[in-house]
Amino acid sequence: MSYEKTTRGASTKLSSTKDHKIVYTNGKTVIIRDINNPSLGFAYSGHAHQVNVARVAPSGYYCASADVQGNVRIWDTSFLTSGFPPTSLEPPILKAEYKTLSGRITDLAWDGESKRIVVVGEGRDRFGHAFQVDTGSGAGEISGHSKVINAVAVRHHRPFRAVTASDDASIILHTVWWDDVSFIGVPFKYEKTIKTHTRFVQDVQYAHDGEHFVSVGADAKAFIYDGKTGDTVAEFTDAHKGSIMAVSWSADGKSFVTSSADCTVKLWDVESKKAVNTWDLGAGIHNQQVGNTWTGAHHHSHDVGIVSLSLGGNLNVFDRRVGDKPSKIIHGPQKAITSGALVAKTFFAGSYDGRVTAFEPNTEAATLEEATGHEGQVNGMNVSDGKVFSVGFDDRLREIDGGKKMFTPNMAVSTTSQPKGVAAGPKEVFVITGNGIQAVSGKEQVFSLPVNYQPSAVTVTIDGKTVAVGGEDQKVYLYDWSGSALREVGKLESNRGIIGALAFTPDGSILASGDSVGKIIVYDVKERKMITSRWAFHSARITSLAWNVDSKHCVSGSLDTHVYVWSLDKPMKNVAIKNAVAGGVSVVAWLDPTTVIGAGADGCVRTWSVKLPGA
Repeated sequence: MSYEKTTRGASTKLSSTKDHKIVYTNGKTVIIRDINNPSLGFAYSGHAHQVNVARVAPSGYYCASADVQGNVRIWDTSFLTSGFPPTSLEPPILKAEYKTLSGRITDLAWDGESKRIVVVGEGRDRFGHAFQVDTGSGAGEISGHSKVINAVAVRHHRPFRAVTASDDASIILHTVWWDDVSFIGVPFKYEKTIKTHTRFVQDVQYAHDGEHFVSVGADAKAFIYDGKTGDTVAEFTDAHKGSIMAVSWSADGKSFVTSSADCTVKLWDVESKKAVNTWDLGAGIHNQQVGNTWTGAHHHSHDVGIVSLSLGGNLNVFDRRVGDKPSKIIHGPQKAITSGALVAKTFFAGSYDGRVTAFEPNTEAATLEEATGHEGQVNGMNVSDGKVFSVGFDDRLREIDGGKKMFTPNMAVSTTSQPKGVAAGPKEVFVITGNGIQAVSGKEQVFSLPVNYQPSAVTVTIDGKTVAVGGEDQKVYLYDWSGSALREVGKLESNRGIIGALAFTPDGSILASGDSVGKIIVYDVKERKMITSRWAFHSARITSLAWNVDSKHCVSGSLDTHVYVWSLDKPMKNVAIKNAVAGGVSVVAWLDPTTVIGAGADGCVRTWSVKLPGA
């Protein structure tokens, strides 16, 4: 799964469920992840715009997620109790969608009955709105602020209260007109303004019993207030050396945790008003802490449930009983995944920002050391003999040891121009650039072939003897590799778009060619003839192709967000995984004969169990 997307100087909203699952957003995607087994997760891709916050209702049956255009989507999460992660290929049922603000939503909160939601943020006519979940009708007025509201919290017990925190350095307590249990509306109204902070107020949270709420801000202070009246109960001055970006409560209300831009996370005892634990994440902007949540805090088994988010994207998990370092660091891509390769059961994902992350079933993802990696987007990866070869916008070919999950030291070969793809044979690696084809062995270029077309895709047979190169001229060129030179031996011309992906069957006898109009042509390599052109259900550029070990089924990924599994014996039979990756699919592969793994623009790595068509 992906990292949380972060913004410097802004609080990033994390949330959690009752059973140790964290909920966060990345781009247009909402991610729910098991803190005890981070490889288990679910990604919701229903939003058309960037999502800023998502929170599961106290009932556990629905999640509300909100985006930068002021839209709130409320969708089914019954799978949290019936079986996580869900196995269905169908997206969760959408209960409702409402336009609540005219601008971005920064935070939202459910009431304790899972019937009402308060959203806050930035709009032309208002900075907050309370509404009924079932109907979307108003549930009072959120007012009193003069600048963007950064956070909101709702008291989950009667009498209901809502508190909001803003860039105008104020906190506002909202009460209800009356608290008759029989009245469904519970309309919120302005009650009082609290001016304890002197700078931006970044976060505010109610304790689970509703007796108190806490606020933190850019003035490095924290305050505790009476949950019903809003009266100040305690002040924590100079709590950190930098802005405090987030705060969360323990289940018993006796402790809370703060995350700060000073790169520290602190656990506070409410009664003594002292920090009982301080975790220092190190120096550097990427270690600034911008969000947190206390998973399982609705129960009392919460010693290991503190999660704090680094600006660099790491999710740091802490055991409150240990005061020196995180008990676990959860990694994952923060930017779009642009390429990938599979070594045994380990999937290596290359990202837009140059990072490479290794994913393995039932284990935590690991980010490879960036100092020896790419300095720009990774735009091609391929595997040979347990090694991953990658090319990037830094005009370098690099090697990764698949077993050690690390870049091979001092292994960087310059390309003649910006590389567009890479294919690895048993001895040589073939790189396509804007002006030709390079063959590399070890650290040396052993052959270079200028071409009179623009290469756009490349693949090689397992034995390394046949290389196929697709071009922007809509043709596929076949080359024999002698061990020292490439010789053109054929040309395939049935595609009607720029070639975007190529793949040989394991035995090298068949070649699939996907193009920019969403069509896949399958060729007999020896005869240079088309076998089928019926794999034509994609509506955008084909970005990745991979054959099953049986050489009869092929999986494709496309910018249209869909994944298809095709049958060679029955070309009109297919398995469609619609809206598989929000923003488009970059790479697909076979994890085993009936499991597809894929990734793309939303930074998530997913697996799908499929029934092979025509089988």
